[in-house]
Formats: sequence, C-alpha cells, structure tokens
Amino acid sequence: MTTEAILPSTSASPTARQVWTRTRGIALALVVLLAGAIATAVIRSDARHGELDPRSADPYGSRAVAELLADRGVDTRVVTTLDEAAAAVGPDTTLLVAVPDLLTPSQQTRLHKAVAPSHGRTVLVASGSASIERLAPGVTADPATSLDSTIAPDCALPAARRAGTADTGGVRYSTTHLGADACYPSERLATLLRLPDQRGDGDTIALGAPDILLNDRLDKHGNASLALQLLGSRPHLVWYLPSLSDASATNPDDERSFFDLLPSGWLWGTLQLFIAAALAALWRARRLGPLVPEKLPVAIRASETAEGRARLYRKTDARGRAATALRSTTRTRLAPLTGVPVTQAHTPEALLPALSAHLHGDGQDLHALLFGPPPSDDAALIALADRLDALEREVRRP
Repeated sequence: MTTEAILPSTSASPTARQVWTRTRGIALALVVLLAGAIATAVIRSDARHGELDPRSADPYGSRAVAELLADRGVDTRVVTTLDEAAAAVGPDTTLLVAVPDLLTPSQQTRLHKAVAPSHGRTVLVASGSASIERLAPGVTADPATSLDSTIAPDCALPAARRAGTADTGGVRYSTTHLGADACYPSERLATLLRLPDQRGDGDTIALGAPDILLNDRLDKHGNASLALQLLGSRPHLVWYLPSLSDASATNPDDERSFFDLLPSGWLWGTLQLFIAAALAALWRARRLGPLVPEKLPVAIRASETAEGRARLYRKTDARGRAATALRSTTRTRLAPLTGVPVTQAHTPEALLPALSAHLHGDGQDLHALLFGPPPSDDAALIALADRLDALEREVRRP
C-alpha cells in the first residue's frame, strides 16, 4: 500500500448546506404538526371553558339546565371540595359528581361513605372503571364505550320512559344488583343505571355521558326531560366539580405511576403493535437464507482496492487504523522470512527475537516500529510506511 493512496485530500464531512437540504422536509413537517397541535389545543381549551359548570353559558357548560331547575323550585349550589360535598348531602338533596374520575381513590371511598347513609340521590356523570367500583360497589364499567350516542330507554324506569330517546351513549355499565334499573342499553349494557337504596328512598344513578346536561345538547331529543327528572326529584341540588387544588386530594397512598394514568385502551393498543412488529420481523426473517457467493461483474485491480480503502481511512482521519493495517501486513510477510509461523507473527515475543537475529539490529527499535503507538499526524504516518518498506526490503535482501 503506497503512502499516496493513504493520504488523498478528499473530505467526507457533510457541509451545513447539505445537512439542511436533506433535513428541511422533515423539519418543515414537524413545524406544521406542532403548529397544528397548538392550534387545536387552543381551540379546544376555549370551547370547553367551564365544561359541565352550571354557571357557564358556553356550549359545553350547564347553565341552561340549572336555570330550568330554578324555575321548578330547585336551588343549585356549586362545590369544589370533597368536604363541602360530603357536608351538603341529605335526604332532600341530589349530589351530582361532574367528573368522578378526577377524584383520587381515597376521595372516592370517603365520598361513598358520606352519601351511603344520606338517603339522597347521587348522580355520577361518565364514571369510568377507575371510580365506579368505589362510588357504586357492585357496578362495573365496560372498557368499550357505546358506539351510538342517541339511544332509546328500553326499561321500566318512569323518568326514562317519559323522556324517551336521549343522548346517553358513552360509558356502559353492568351490575350485580337485582333491583337495579338498566336503561338506554347499548349492546345489552346500560348507559344509564339506577341503583335504589336498600335501606331508604335514596338511590345512585350512573350516567354514561354528560350530553343531556350540556347547553348545546339540552334541546335535542328527550335530553331536557331526562335531565330535569334526574336532577329535580329533590329541592336541593349540589353540583360537585372536583378540583385538583382540593387539599383532600393530596394523599401519598394515591400516587400513581405513569402507566396507571394511561387508559387501558392505549396499553392494549401498544401490546398489539408489539405483537404485529414481532410477527412482521419473523415473517421477514424467514425469507433470509445462507450467504451465496457471487462473482463480481468486473475484475478490480488490487491497487484500486487499496486506494479505495486508503481514501476511507483519510476521510475519517483514521491514522491509527491505517498504521495498524500497515504493521499487521508487514508482520505477516516478515514472519515466514524469519522462520516464525504465521500464527505467531503478531506476537512480539516470537517475532522480534527471530527478526533481531536475522538483522542483528536493535530489538527496541524493531518493537517500536512493528508494535508501537499510532502516529500523531500524517507526516508520522508517511515516515512509518517508509520505514516498514525499508525493513521488509532489508529482510528480503540475500
């Protein structure tokens, strides 16, 4: 291998212009996606300001149903803490829990203990599997929600029969209570479930979706009738909007990991993706067979191969690797000339004594030449190549 082949002046590092040309399409796509996500978040946050709040006139608020209840003599009181909600329950009170899943497990247990002996009515709005089993023992929420939003009552509950079709489609419930009223079924599971109190006139109602309480949905189908009957059976309505700032929510026992916060559907979907990726990898792997040697279409001269490898070393500033290749090749060729087996050509203890006896030279100088450290710069690499060539010529000299 010649020194000129090792040190061509070609540079392999891409320029800033080349990097930008290759990545600008991806960068532009990421910027567009980020801008779209921010715009969507802003629009949704504005549209859902005051969601399920009886004081809000926004489309997702519930001021309309609160005013209709006021016309019928039902006063509405908004509370945001668990202590206020627990203190306000009673036989003449309806407690509406707007977002039960926001409550911590300890809050859910405390709330159930407070409302169980009150003999009032408790309405749980879209309570999922994380909360329904604590707030209404014996009730289970199905992981799959209803595909239809507008459903017929199909039950004997007077309030549902009078209201008729309503937008209750959402979370679907099943229960072990024999006296429960299962209404608005979706694929044989109820989207409105009434559990009567076995020791009084109170009851608990699990409502699968909040649509019948929203301002923009109240005038659809029988939504208004059903909402007024569910919330207007008692003279007082306590509207509980759980708040993250509630002091009762800070319980070390309720700390959940990141995976606990993910919906079950996400975990199931991720598992399916992993299974699909494993099957795809297995399918593709079966198509791979043993390596098959193939003749090159043209013959390549050894000098061109050496020059190409030298250019690669030069592009990466791999002086140490180039020096290692030069020394290894030289040792391999010198070993048979000095009577050393090729298998021991790279062992200093075997090669250097035989080489010193053949040349009658300084063993330390030979060790530095054949097994020394990598060169510090290009000039040292050129000098190393010249010395190795001179050493091999001297050994071959008769």
